[in-house]
Amino acid sequence: MRVFLILLLTLSGAARAEGNRPGVFDYYVLALSWSPSWCAIEGDARGSPQCNDSRNHGWVLHGLWPQYHRGWPAHCHTPERPPSRAMTADMADIMGTPGLAWYQWKKHGRCSGLSAPAYFALSREAYEAVNRPDVFRKLKDPVKLPARVIEEAFLKANPGWEPDMLTITCRQGRIQEARLCLSRDLRPVPCGRDTVRDCAMTDALFDPIR
Repeated sequence: MRVFLILLLTLSGAARAEGNRPGVFDYYVLALSWSPSWCAIEGDARGSPQCNDSRNHGWVLHGLWPQYHRGWPAHCHTPERPPSRAMTADMADIMGTPGLAWYQWKKHGRCSGLSAPAYFALSREAYEAVNRPDVFRKLKDPVKLPARVIEEAFLKANPGWEPDMLTITCRQGRIQEARLCLSRDLRPVPCGRDTVRDCAMTDALFDPIR
C-alpha cells in the first residue's frame, strides 16, 4: 500500500510538471481590467500610481494568459531571461504599472514559450487589436447596469466576435474585467468551459474614469 501511494504521488507530480511546460497550451485569454473598479476595490488602498487621476486609465491590460481547454499553466520553468526594468516600465502605459507587467511575466508569460520581449510584444498586439467601446470613457457619474450591457458593447464594437468568445466578470458588486479568448495567432475563438464566468448581476456598479 505504501509503495502504491508513493508511486501515485510521484506520477501526480510528474503530471503537474508535464502540464506546466512552456509553450504547451491550447489558447490565450486576454484579460482587460476596468481600472476604476480595481482602484476602488484595492488600488487606492495600495496607493498605486495606476489610480492617479492624471493617468486617465479605462480598460487596462491585466494579462495575456496561456490556457488549456480545462485549466491553465502557471509559474512555468523557462530558460528565457526575465524582463529588464526598462521592458516592464514600457508596458505601464497599457498595464498601469511595471509591477503588474513583471508579475504577469512570472506567472503567465513564462508559460507562453516566448522570450520576454516577444511575450510583451504579443500582449500589446492583442490589446491594441481590441476596439474598446468609447461609450465607457464618456461616463461622468457611477452607474448600475447589467453585466450583459458591457458584453453587448464589446460585441458591437468588434464585428466578428461571438458571445461565447467573451466573458464579463464582476467582483465585490462591480464590473471587473472583459476576458476575450484568442488563438495562438490572436484570432478570437470560443472560450473553454472553465474560462466562462459570466457575471449575472443586473445592477453591477460601473465607475467612471477619473
